[in-house]
Formats: sequence, C-alpha cells, structure tokens
Amino acid sequence: MKYFSFLFVLGITIALAIYISRPIGPIPPIAPLLDPNHGFWQNMISEDEKAESEISLPGLSAPVQVNYDEHLIPHIFAQNAKDLYQAQGYITAKHRLWQMEFQTRAAAGRLSEIVGEIALDLDRITRRKGLGYGAELGLDYLKANDQETLEYIESYSKGVNQYIHELSPGELPVEYKILNYRPEEWTPYKTLLLLKYMSDMLVGDRDLEYTNLRKILGAEMLDKLYPDFSEESDPVIEKEKVWDFEPIPIEKPEGVAYPNDSLVFEPLPQPAEGIGSNNWAVSGTKTKNGRPILANDPHLSLNLPSLWYALQLTTPEFSVKGASLPGALGIISGFNENVAWGVTNATKDARDWYKITFRDGSRNAYKYGDEWRKTTFRIEEIKVKGKEDFLDTVVYTHYGPIVYDRNFRGDRQDVNFALKWTVHMGSNEQKTFLSLNKAKNHQDYNQALDHFTAPAQNFVFASNSGDIAMRIQGKFALKWPEQGKFFMDGSDPRMEWQQFIPNNQNPSTLNPERGFVSSANQRPVNSTYPYYVFDNSYEHYRNHRINGRLREMDQITVEDMKELQFDDYYQQASEILPTMLKLLGDQVPEGKNSQTFLKQLQNWDYYAEPNQKAPTVYHIWWDKLYNLIWEKWDEFGVAVVKPNSYRTIQLLIQEPEGEIFDNKSTSEKETATTLVRKSFELMVEELNEYILKEGDYAWANFKNTTIQHLVPQFNSFSKSHVYTGGGSGIVNATSGRNGASWRMIVELGDSPNAHGVYPGGQSGNPGSKYYADLLPIWAEGDYLNFDLRAPENLEGILFQTTLK
Repeated sequence: MKYFSFLFVLGITIALAIYISRPIGPIPPIAPLLDPNHGFWQNMISEDEKAESEISLPGLSAPVQVNYDEHLIPHIFAQNAKDLYQAQGYITAKHRLWQMEFQTRAAAGRLSEIVGEIALDLDRITRRKGLGYGAELGLDYLKANDQETLEYIESYSKGVNQYIHELSPGELPVEYKILNYRPEEWTPYKTLLLLKYMSDMLVGDRDLEYTNLRKILGAEMLDKLYPDFSEESDPVIEKEKVWDFEPIPIEKPEGVAYPNDSLVFEPLPQPAEGIGSNNWAVSGTKTKNGRPILANDPHLSLNLPSLWYALQLTTPEFSVKGASLPGALGIISGFNENVAWGVTNATKDARDWYKITFRDGSRNAYKYGDEWRKTTFRIEEIKVKGKEDFLDTVVYTHYGPIVYDRNFRGDRQDVNFALKWTVHMGSNEQKTFLSLNKAKNHQDYNQALDHFTAPAQNFVFASNSGDIAMRIQGKFALKWPEQGKFFMDGSDPRMEWQQFIPNNQNPSTLNPERGFVSSANQRPVNSTYPYYVFDNSYEHYRNHRINGRLREMDQITVEDMKELQFDDYYQQASEILPTMLKLLGDQVPEGKNSQTFLKQLQNWDYYAEPNQKAPTVYHIWWDKLYNLIWEKWDEFGVAVVKPNSYRTIQLLIQEPEGEIFDNKSTSEKETATTLVRKSFELMVEELNEYILKEGDYAWANFKNTTIQHLVPQFNSFSKSHVYTGGGSGIVNATSGRNGASWRMIVELGDSPNAHGVYPGGQSGNPGSKYYADLLPIWAEGDYLNFDLRAPENLEGILFQTTLK
C-alpha cells in the first residue's frame, strides 16, 4: 500500500510538472515564471543592486563613462559620436528593452507573433496603412543620402544588440516571461519604424466624415459649423506677422468634382482624445533675469514604462540633456549648452484619400487621366502564434496603399480608396534631432528642421544669445482651397498633390514684438497666410489661457513657468458656465443633491484642483448638454464628426433660440434653455448614481488619472487613482488616460538652469524601485533639477559604470 501511495503522489507530481511546463492557449508555461533562478523573482532586483563598475562593450574606440544619478538617469560621456550612440543603445536597452521592441512590433504589425490571432486584424490594418513601407523608404533614403546618420543608427543598434546577446534567461524583462517569447536583434529599420509610429499616433483625418457632411448639410451650413478661421483665433504665429515671401500661385481647377459617395462605415482610428501638447518661450525682455525661458510639455497617453527615457549625452563637441524616445538616437525634447527646443503636434492635414478605379478584377491597373497606371502588389507575411502564417496582399498605387479592399473588410463602402500620406516619403527625421542636439544658434535650428517631414510639429526654440523662435515644420502639400478636406477622385490628375510648400515658407517667427512664442495645438496662422491650411482638430482653450497669461506676465521666473505648466484653470468652463447657469434660471430641476450641485457651480473659481467637486459637476453637465445638442445627428446613419466644443459654445452664447437646438422629430420647439435644463436633470441623475457607487466625487477621484502599462491587461503593472488636478482642455492637461508625458523648463544663460519630470521612472522593470518613483513628483507639479553635469561632478551620483 505504501508503494501505491508513493507511486500515486509521484504520478501527480510528474503530471503537474508537465502541465505547468507547457503553455495553455495564450497562457505561458507557469514553471519558468516560478523558477527562482530564471523566473519573475529575478526581476525583483533593482538596477542599483546589480550595478557593475565595468562592462565590456566591444567596438568602442575609447572608454565611455556612465554616471547614474539618484533617479537612475544616466549621464553618458564619450569621446566621439559613434561611441556615444553605441553606449546610448546599450544603456537604453538595459532599462527599456521590452518597451522598445514591443512598440516597434506594434508599428510593424507583428503583435500576432506574440499574442496570437486576436491581434491579426490590428496587424493587418497597421501594415495596410504602410508604416513598414514608410520605414523601408526612410532606410533607402539614408543609404542614398546620409551615410553618417545611418552609421550612427548602426552604432546604436550595435549597442542594443550587445545588451540582448548578454541577457541570460533570468535577466529577461518580465513581460517576455509572461508572454513567453524572446527579444530579437535590433536594426536601423526599427529605429526608423519607431519614428513612423509616432507619426501614426499624432495624425488623423476626417475626409470620410466631411464627405458625408457636405452631402447632408450643404456648403453653407458646413462652413458655419466648421469655419476655417474663428473670430477669436489666437494662432501659433502671431496675428501681426507679415509674410515676406512671394507665394507659389495655386488655384482650384475649374470643373473639378469630388466623389459623391455616402459612406456608412467608420474611418481609420483617430488620435486619442487629449493627445496634444504645450510649448512656449519667453524673451529676456519679459523675464526677471533677462534670460530667455523655454517650456515644453507633450500631452500623450500616460503609460508605463514611460514613453520617454531621460538622459544626458556628452562628447567633447556637445553636451545635451532631456527626454529621449527609447529606440531612437539623441534627445527629442531638451537642451544643450547653447539652445533649448521642444515640440507640440501641429495638427495639419497630412494624409488624404483617393478613390481608385481599377481596370478590371485583377487590379493590375487603375485609371489616371487618359491612361491606365500599373499597380504593385506587396505581400505581407504575418506570423501568428499557434497558427499558420497569414498572407495578406496589399495593392499599392502611386498615391499609396489601398487600405480596405475585397480581401480586407470588403463589406465596407469605402473599399478601393488609396491613402496618400507624407509618412510614405523617404525622409530623415532622425537627422533633425541629431542636429538639434548640437545646435548653437537659430541658424542651426532652422537647418536641422529642414530634414523633418512627418509628423507636422511646432518646434519652439530659445538660445543663450537671446533669440526665441517658433516654426511649424513638416512636408506640406501645396493645396488649393478645400483640397484634401473630402475624398478625392484618384482618376483625375487635377486632384493630385502638385508641389510642396518650401521649408522657408512654412509658418515661422523669430523674436516677435510681444516677447513670447507659444503653441498648444491651435490654428497655426490667421487668414493672411497665403496658403490653404486645414485640420479638423485645432485646440481652442489651452492656447487662450497660455497666451493670456504670457501677455500679462512680466519679470517672469522659472517658478512662474512651473506654475503655468501646472495651471489648472478650466478656461472652457469659464466661458460657458455663466451662460449655462443663466439659461437654467431659477427653475432648477428637482432631484437629490440638485441644490448642492448648483451651489458648488455658483461658488466655483474655475480651477480644477484635485479636491474640488465643482469640476466633476460641470464636466458631467457639459457632457450631457453637448450630447443632447448633437444626438439627432446620430440619425444620419453615416460617419460624421460633430461640431467641436468651441463652436457649440459660440452657438449657445450667440444663438440660444437658433434652429440648431431644435429636434424636428419632436412636437415642441427645443431651444438652448430646454436642453440646458434637461441636461441638468441628467447630470443630477448620473452624479447621484456615481455617489451611490463610488462615494466621493472630488475631481481627482472622478477622472481617475491612470498610468497604464503598455499591455492594458497587465493591471498590476499600472498605477491608477493618481491624485492630481487638471484635465482635457486645461493647460495642465491631465485627464484620465492622457496628459503631460514630460515637463521641461529651461532658462538659458551662461549655463542652462533646467528642470524636468515625467510620470513614471527610468526603469522598465515593474519590480524596480525606479519603475514609477517620479510619479508622485509629477503629480504634485514638482520637478527634478535637470542641469547638465560634468563627468567629474559626482554629487548625488548613485553609481558609476565604465563601458570599454
């Protein structure tokens, strides 16, 4: 009997060992994760605990010194640029390898390789948009035109791969262990792909929706609800700017006609709401110390690991510090001894759709004027975990790829439309940042920007010689009025992009009389700019608040700029809430807590502080009101973009009795007053339900700012309920999932006085104490001292490593 018991237990043990050593569907083997020598236990050791004083890095021409400060920010000191970028690749991979690879897999449409068939459609749409194709063209461009930049990228790749090759199974980042795969080698193609990925994050188009709206509303109503210029516009380039160049003539061709299709299905995914940014620079004439001050805070998804990786890069030629993109060379937003720069999204319409007429079912040729042009076919081989490889044939025209066709979502009505996008043009954005990193003056800044094609960005600049500047840069098609606003006919050559606006005619300004430059994703220029400018998503509130404060401020200090970057004033609410309260009148709808909510709004100072309750009340009320005003548009049955909050507010203030508020399907005539009162009732109902379920409705609790892991299902690696104020449309644009992904303030002078922070930490390892150690600092609106360091300055240095 005892032998039977022994054999029984032994059998269970063997079966359990086999069971936990094999993957179960998408679930990885459990045994390797629990292995004390190789599993997740090895990821609980922080980087400073396993710091090495010396690391062998073959291929360096001289030793490289790396000094880590108390927040694990590396300061890399090399004797030449190639060594510097090899070291940057190695050090970045050491702390962010999984993030680097995961993001470029996503950009390449390769997530199915690691998560299975569930990601197949996502991979297909990514490839059909042509991100990989654009990266290939970028690599070809470097090979033909810029061997130096290519060599630097190859050095960076070499550094990344040296780290990959020395990784033991136990040292693998925990995400590899959970998802049950290993890293592959880094290549220059992946660096370029990462930059294309950023373009995809920041660009959108509404060609489909505007095409539908033109047919439904007519031209007059379309122009009223979606004006190209608003009366109160405060553009990026000051209104007083005089354009001192001879513009290239451009006119709309006579007789040109748009396709008249009504398209029911949804467009490509657009940038997430809340994506945007602020930047500004003030002249020494407005500052207390007489020195320019520059500020930048890009608003992107709040993720862990952070989008950014902070570091200093130093050679005898230059020393630069700021925020880098893991996977790309140099600093993206930062400063050196002489200049500082930062970026915001320029929200320019940089991609258009063309309806393609194929000659026959073979799709070998398509109509273009009086000829038939040949197509090309690109076979996308998608590896799928646990399945056979999937082959997807994508048709390419000279415009670009056919995104939807008979092979992919063929039930859509917008099949056989080609996507024309500046991402598909050979370009060299990496050169822009490498050049900015060592720039010394405004001329260097302009020359660096000449290499930048996509995405369209507002580049702010300041120098220790006193200059401040702003330039809106990208490769912008020269378009006749409304070209690209709607779907276009690919068979009509007159619809084609003919030329591009010369770089020196892109909107820019240097040392404007008002003493500052700024951008916050608003309209780039006023109507005096001689070229057609259009986008559907210009911002209307942050820019008014920033410019208003900068105009009235004087004797400005770095501390003043910190306060403005963290400013919680709810500009939108200040413009419409008085009208909403006036329309509500004395007949306040009954309901539990309705009087309490009303008093909170009446006594509100319009600051969205984390402990305030009025911002929550207003946010819900405005959301309900906006939806009531435009809900009848849902009956159109096709994809449309509804008028933005700014235009809606103007209508409420200027035309409260207007027809736009009346729902023709009801017997009584609705006005703004009707909808304001109804939306108040709905707000009271929803907020009471929230209180019953969640309790405290203070603003921070309600908006629940969450810094989410790149894999949303990995909740334990995320940080939720971050206690901080701000919100979408506020200068401190911290909403639930988006916000200031990096804050930087730099005062230029004999030596830069710099401050920076981001919501995360330097380590990509969730088990490290440096994974999110900067988050509380960021949430409070505080900053790290971000000054440049010399190699001999070891004050506050955590540990030192020599690469040789």
